[in-house]
Amino acid sequence: MVIVSIVPFVPRRILVWVAAFSALSVANCFANSLLFSAKRTPYDHQMARIQPVLSTPVPPRRGDLSLLLVNHWIGELRAIPYRYSMEWKTPSDLAHEPTGDCKGKAVALYQRMRENGARDLRLVIGRRAPTSRSTHTWVEWTSASVTFVLDPTINWVVRAVNEIPENSYVPYYAYAGSRKYRAATATSLYAGL
Repeated sequence: MVIVSIVPFVPRRILVWVAAFSALSVANCFANSLLFSAKRTPYDHQMARIQPVLSTPVPPRRGDLSLLLVNHWIGELRAIPYRYSMEWKTPSDLAHEPTGDCKGKAVALYQRMRENGARDLRLVIGRRAPTSRSTHTWVEWTSASVTFVLDPTINWVVRAVNEIPENSYVPYYAYAGSRKYRAATATSLYAGL
């Protein structure tokens, strides 16, 4: 006896495909990765040292920050000679030492922007390019519906996400205040299917 099923696909699998297709279509339209809230990240122990900086209170709204001012801050931090450090440096550490790495520079920029009223900031850990051998840290800022990549280690100025080559700045984790996020790229969404 041969049993023939009227439903050729498992309904749950169809829902997964529909959800993935919807998420991918949104992700590709905005050229940003999706961020999912996370309880823990592999960087939590290291981030404890800079958590007070990430939680810097934002003063009452003073008006929008100008890109010219942000570019000035990026230029100041970019001018600091690069030297890798295992430990995450605070902005105070960076001010008292002659060198800094991507982590210290990004944290210092994050704090300066928060202190000057910037909202919708994220400190991002990921890869500068998919072929990079080590991780990289930068700041992302959404202002007036435009998301910018602020990288005071490599760039001299603010770059809008749509100006950056497609495979650059691949996020893994992001931090905004006390919130933590895990990034999901198109490839990681496909991997779950």
